[in-house]
Amino acid sequence: MIRKVVIPAAGWGVRFLPATKALPKEMLPLVDKPMIQYVVEEAISCNMEQIIIVTSSGKSAIEEHFDRDFELEYLLEQKKERELLEEVRGIAELSNICYVRQKEQLGLGHAILITRELIAGEPFAVFLPDDVFDAKVSPIKQMLQVYQRYQGSVVAVRRVARDELRSYGVIEPQQIEERVYQLLGVVEKPEPEAAPSDLAILGRYILTPEIFEALEVTPPGIGGEIQLTDALRLLAQRQAVYGYEFEGEYYDAGRPLGLLQATVGLALKHPKMGPDFKEFLKGIRRQL
Repeated sequence: MIRKVVIPAAGWGVRFLPATKALPKEMLPLVDKPMIQYVVEEAISCNMEQIIIVTSSGKSAIEEHFDRDFELEYLLEQKKERELLEEVRGIAELSNICYVRQKEQLGLGHAILITRELIAGEPFAVFLPDDVFDAKVSPIKQMLQVYQRYQGSVVAVRRVARDELRSYGVIEPQQIEERVYQLLGVVEKPEPEAAPSDLAILGRYILTPEIFEALEVTPPGIGGEIQLTDALRLLAQRQAVYGYEFEGEYYDAGRPLGLLQATVGLALKHPKMGPDFKEFLKGIRRQL
């Protein structure tokens, strides 16, 4: 059973400047909620008992979002905004969240490494907050079935166009069943002609605690950062690591265009605003 999840949220969000000059990237709105709330809710839906969010300087808005705001609650109560009041209170009651500060921007691998004491030797999940999934069954729930069968680390993978591979970690796969691959190797952000496949790693992971031993000896890679992809390559030399080609839609909300695409895709399915938004888009289409 996987009880703990790490959500790295310490990056600068440079691709969203100037919007992220004073606002954490993870707090950018995605339809009617900040981006990070989606992954927290996804973790809860997967029965995660403890959520560990890795933050950095300037990220206090994340902690405040998941905390109580008694002044706001009082105001909503006085205005008899019962539905909004319950929604605001519900955010603070979502789960048991703790925070770890990443004092230096040393990469995703380092962000995971500093959670070692909190993980305490258990297998755990990692959710990247700017990788947004729209699936009937959460990718982690799909991946848990693979973990339970093989008892090894599992990463979410998806086939991407060759000219986009330089943006991802790419696996060298050996297929062992439908949608399941053993990782023979992993390359971080390869040039398309050097990529070992078209299967890219996306932002959902189930990791065994041995990943911390690999991270400890992983040297800085691309950008001078400790890359989780490099640690996975080391781990795959010691024990089997698997890739699961998940079912569902994926949005790279870590870039402005991807965030817009995620906003449109999720807004169309929103129970309240979806129908009106669909009509709006029809009008826009007629103008193109």
